[in-house]
Amino acid sequence: MVGRNVRGAAERLEELHAPIRVCPRCRLCQTRTHAVPGIGTSRAEVVFVGEGPGRTEDREGRPFVGRAGQFLDEMLAAIGLRRGDVYITNIVKCRPTAGDPPYGNRAPRPDEISACAPWLEAQLAAIRPRLVCALGRVPTGYFLPGAKLSKVRGRLQHRGDLPVLPLFHPAVALYRQDKRAVLMSDFRKIVRILDDLRKRDR
Repeated sequence: MVGRNVRGAAERLEELHAPIRVCPRCRLCQTRTHAVPGIGTSRAEVVFVGEGPGRTEDREGRPFVGRAGQFLDEMLAAIGLRRGDVYITNIVKCRPTAGDPPYGNRAPRPDEISACAPWLEAQLAAIRPRLVCALGRVPTGYFLPGAKLSKVRGRLQHRGDLPVLPLFHPAVALYRQDKRAVLMSDFRKIVRILDDLRKRDR
């Protein structure tokens, strides 16, 4: 999967977005307002993968548009990138909800992840990024089964030939100020890792 993009990647990605928006594969379709396929460029060297949409994302149909998304934008700017330079998506494309209306957020269940995984894999196959950044425990567990985020955070890992960098989810910085500097420090490693991966691919 790792490598640079081929002609038609943008078209393939958009072709994926359409069925994702109406996907019936799991129970999450029953409570969604909008599915959230992802946002960004098909030529992205880096794909950021979160856990799942929250309330704001479900309402707007775009990933990482709440406070955690604002911090993600801040971190991208710190390393000279914008949303238009990367691709941002989630493990599951519909919001996992808990409790009664107006509902709270929850982590996706294994069956929901399994149902949605083919969409994510197809997105990665279309983009062929140099690096995937797994934002949080659930994405880290998906790409690196059995790995604990606390043990692998900020250290480059591999799933087969796909480089994966596990990171704290940006939301952590909203309620744990001590994690903000840690996350920003780990985020800056992306620049060095990309440089190394580009040299390897020459």
